[in-house]
Amino acid sequence: MTSRFTELVIDCHDPQALAAFWCQVLDFTVLDSSEDKVEIGSWEPTAEAVRAGQMAPTMMFIRVPERKTAKNRLHLDVSPVDTGTEAEVARLLGLGATRVDVGQGPARSWTVMADPEGNEFDVVRSLAPGGRTTPAP
Repeated sequence: MTSRFTELVIDCHDPQALAAFWCQVLDFTVLDSSEDKVEIGSWEPTAEAVRAGQMAPTMMFIRVPERKTAKNRLHLDVSPVDTGTEAEVARLLGLGATRVDVGQGPARSWTVMADPEGNEFDVVRSLAPGGRTTPAP
């Protein structure tokens, strides 16, 4: 017997807005939506596909009354696939992300950012052909 990692659930204040942000970041689409939750993903999961093998999980944004108050214990890393890290950081800033200092220090090899509700994530190495692998300052 085994289990599959099927959804990454993020508590948030505004599920629709945060899901829209992450759809733009990851080129995902909305799979299911209601007033208090939104599920996004890169594919439409079916029970048969999930049973057949591990697939990329979807992201679920669930409305909670409280706001984020502390550093994440879990975060996402994103790797640009068609541009360098500096260009991706600039694009994410334009979408509403912010740069964050979580004590990573100057010798880091990634850029720490936060989504519009303050959830930290990292922009790591570029996977683009010829893309720069160092973070934006």
